[in-house]
Amino acid sequence: MKLDARFNLTKGDFTLTSQLSTAISGVTGLFGPSGSGKTTFLRCLAGLERASKGYVRFGDDIWQDDSKGIFLATHQRPVGVVFQENRLFKHLNVEENLLFGRKRSKQKKDSISWDGVVQILELSPLLNRYPQGLSGGEQQRVAIGRAILTNPEFLIMDEPLASMDQTGSKRILGFISSLQNQLQLPIIHVSHDMGEILQLADYLAVMEKGEIIATGPIRDMITRLDLPLAHRGDASTVLTAKVVSHDPTYHLNSLQFGDPSQTLFIANNNLIIGDKVRVRIFARDVSLALDHPSNTSILNLFPAEVTEISQENPAQYMVKLMVGNNPILARITKKSLETLSIKKGLSLIAQVKSIALER
Repeated sequence: MKLDARFNLTKGDFTLTSQLSTAISGVTGLFGPSGSGKTTFLRCLAGLERASKGYVRFGDDIWQDDSKGIFLATHQRPVGVVFQENRLFKHLNVEENLLFGRKRSKQKKDSISWDGVVQILELSPLLNRYPQGLSGGEQQRVAIGRAILTNPEFLIMDEPLASMDQTGSKRILGFISSLQNQLQLPIIHVSHDMGEILQLADYLAVMEKGEIIATGPIRDMITRLDLPLAHRGDASTVLTAKVVSHDPTYHLNSLQFGDPSQTLFIANNNLIIGDKVRVRIFARDVSLALDHPSNTSILNLFPAEVTEISQENPAQYMVKLMVGNNPILARITKKSLETLSIKKGLSLIAQVKSIALER
C-alpha cells in the first residue's frame, strides 16, 4: 500500500515541513536526532495532532486533506500506535488491556488472531497480572499486543525501547522482528539509535530539523556519502547473507551474500545452515590493499571497486566501494589514500577486520 503524507506545523521555535511518499511494507525506519520532529510527524500521521495544510492518503483512502476539509480522527484511521510510554490501563489486567484493543478493531473482520499475538509476544503467563506488577519490557509487550489487536493496516512504533536497558531492548527487538515476519504487518519504527534501526529496518527515512531529507532502502541510505549517516563515527554497511556451512574445527560459519566468492566467515554458535541473517560492517573495520595479501590474519577479503570518495576532515576520507552489487564503506587516512593512489574506478582488495551479527 502506498502512503503519501505531508505536513506543515509550527510549534514555538520548531517548524515541521515534512513529506513522505513510500510503499508501506516490511519495516520502515524513521531516523533522526532528538528534536528533529520524528514524534511530531507521527502524531500528525496518526491524527493525534492536526497540521495546517496537511494531507494523508493511504492506498485509496484519504485521511486528511485540508484543502477539502477532510480530517479523520485517530480512531477512524486503520493504524496502531505504540508509544515510548506504554499507556496501559492500570485498573485492567493484561487480558483486559488486550481485549480493549480487540474491541477497538478498525476492521470489520479480525485478520490478526488473538492466539497468534499472545504466542508471538509470549503473553500467556501474564494474562491475569496487572501492569504495575510487570517489568518494563513485559509492559511494552502488552502495549504492542494491544495495538496489534486493533487489526491495523500498519503499526507505528515511537521509540518503544528508549527507556529500556540493553538486555530488554534486545529482547523486544526480537519480538518486533518475529511479529513482522509472521504477521506480515508493516511497521514504521522511529528511533534516534542507528544500531536499533539497522537491526529492524528494510527502508529508511532520514529526518533533520523538521524535514525528511531522504528515503530509500536501508543499505543504500546508510552508504550515501551525501547524507550524514555515512559520516557518523559508527558509519557502517549492512548485508543480508545466508548461512551456507559450519566448520566445527574452527567454529566458523560461512555466510554467502553474493556469488560464491562473496563469503563471510563469522564465529557464532547459534547460527543454523540455511538461515538468512543481517550483518553489520563498520567503516572503521575495513582496510584496503592494492593486491591480495599472501600472509594475513584477516579472513574476509573481497575484490572491490572504488565508486566514490569523500573527505571528512583534513586527516581522513570515507571511501565507498562496491563488492559485487553490495556497497561497503571504508574510513581511511589521507596518507593511506595518497600512498595507495586511491581514486574512483580503482580495483583493490577490501579487508574486513570485524563483523557484527545484527539479526
